[in-house]
Amino acid sequence: MYHKLKQGSIFIADAHYPNHKREEFLKLLNSINTQEIQTPQLILMGDIFDLLVGNSPYLKKYFANEIALINQIAQKIEIIYLEGNHDFYLRPLFSKDVHIVPIEKQPLTLTHNNKSYALSHGDKYAMKLHYKLYTKLIRLPIVLKLLPDTIAIKKLKSMQEKKICKEIQNFKQLATKIAQNYNSDYIIEGHYHQAKKLGNYFALPSFACDTQIAIFNGDTLDYTTLF
Repeated sequence: MYHKLKQGSIFIADAHYPNHKREEFLKLLNSINTQEIQTPQLILMGDIFDLLVGNSPYLKKYFANEIALINQIAQKIEIIYLEGNHDFYLRPLFSKDVHIVPIEKQPLTLTHNNKSYALSHGDKYAMKLHYKLYTKLIRLPIVLKLLPDTIAIKKLKSMQEKKICKEIQNFKQLATKIAQNYNSDYIIEGHYHQAKKLGNYFALPSFACDTQIAIFNGDTLDYTTLF
């Protein structure tokens, strides 16, 4: 799947709603919806929710208003939603106007002025074997079908206590290793909550940590703190 990356596009990564910066995140979405914040393209880079899985009746009901708001925004501007490790199997939840990109379709390559921008949530490459096995297993339809909603309720609540904002030591070395899996002019990832620019590799800020977003300036990304 290919899309054009549009100047002024907004990237949001790792909001981990609703347990982190709840009011700020809703304010951001509402400001985009009312066009108080203007953008031609909204790119959600995964882990927007602390837990959102499409087959869970509980989560579908719990986040009904937020899902409806994203669908409403998608009627006005283009929304691309890359699934993360906390939000996946999303197609049943959102309208066809929201472009869902599951992990197996990542990286998603966008182009602008003959330059390529590879987008991925960030947990596809350079991950430990046990993590890869876990994320593969948890996304299997049969496994999702068998998991009771009580697990979703418990997991969502447990995220309230999880510390998700910390600096990763030697992140430059990790980023270098990850970048070897790409063949593009620029690489854009979330997941790590690091807000770093390392050559052509952009580690996006986590909205949950510091209410930062990234804005595409026509060449690279500017990191901006909101609220």
